[in-house]
Amino acid sequence: MSPTSPQASATQPVSASPDLEIKDAAVIFEPIWADLEADYGRENLRFPKELILLGGAPGAGKGTNTPYILKARGLTCAPIVMSALLDTPEMKRLKEAGSLIGDREVLSVLLRQLLKPEYRDGVILDGFPRTKVQVECLKMLYEKMIQLWREFYGTPLGIHFRQPIVHIVVLFVDEKESIARQIKRGRESKAHNDEVRTSGRGQLWEERATDFDESLAARRYRVFKEQTWDALLSLKDVFHYHLVNAQGPLHEVEKAIADELAYQSSLELDPRTYDQLRTLPLASDVIVHARQELVKRLDGYALNQPELFARVIALIEKKIMPIIIRHAISGHSNVNSEDPILEEPQALAMLIDIFSERGYHAVVDIIRVDVPDRFDLATGKIHCRQKKVHRFIIKFRGSELRRG
Repeated sequence: MSPTSPQASATQPVSASPDLEIKDAAVIFEPIWADLEADYGRENLRFPKELILLGGAPGAGKGTNTPYILKARGLTCAPIVMSALLDTPEMKRLKEAGSLIGDREVLSVLLRQLLKPEYRDGVILDGFPRTKVQVECLKMLYEKMIQLWREFYGTPLGIHFRQPIVHIVVLFVDEKESIARQIKRGRESKAHNDEVRTSGRGQLWEERATDFDESLAARRYRVFKEQTWDALLSLKDVFHYHLVNAQGPLHEVEKAIADELAYQSSLELDPRTYDQLRTLPLASDVIVHARQELVKRLDGYALNQPELFARVIALIEKKIMPIIIRHAISGHSNVNSEDPILEEPQALAMLIDIFSERGYHAVVDIIRVDVPDRFDLATGKIHCRQKKVHRFIIKFRGSELRRG
């Protein structure tokens, strides 16, 4: 898509030493950043909280899996596809004038796109970075985003400058699979377009020359491995790097993506926010030994508070289970109780644990109701006493669900 130096052609990449690449990147990045500050104002340089850089071998399924990645990260905006972004009228005018679309043009158009409000929470970047210079520019952008976050933290504008997070997601298939998928895509595109041309209905699909020639498809794969793959791999120790095996069926790839992009609060929350929350246990930690802890509590009730435990079991058996049984089809039952045993501090805990052991999900809500108690004839005032009602919501897998 773009060359390895500002003046090189995309078809004639120029090798460069790491120091030269960093220097080239600085020469490109710094004036672009200065222009952004001048055009927007520093307080308006509000980049996405999350950048997901999506790369992949030809035929790896970037387009197919993009909707699933968006869903996994809770993003609703469309991805930024660099090939489409560089096909704008402005870029076409550059090409028509004989100018090359190099790293400078790529970065300039991308940074301005990233400032659009719809990308504030996060966005997928499809096709960036593709060169070593673009990699260095990405690092510089990240440093600027960190600076802005620290600068505005604790100010009224702080909510617009959250701690940034960058994910590198690479969908990988081997050369044989890549070629097979490219050729398959070519056959499907041709069949679809023949139908559109014959019927006059529908939109034509893109037909790439590489999708009809195995040698060209193989060359495209090798270019990816020699250029883009190396560029993405160089970010492995800088950002969160996710290499996803995309060889298998779609459902397996989706599961692999979900596992790789699972939410991790320690990585994504502002460190100061995380420090406030870290004392609260994660749900995953709570459930690890939940069954063993439940058994331990029930045995403890039976051994240490046998009388109360027996009375709670009797309450469930005689007054609550008959109501639950009548709701066996729906699997949802509401039960109100004013039984005095529930005033015992441990009784409610026992009741909920007993239901859990038997496979029910029980929650309780305590409702206080004012009940008229006496009427003062002299003043006309009604005196009330407060009645406490325990409302239980009991859920379980009903017979309707079992049949379904």
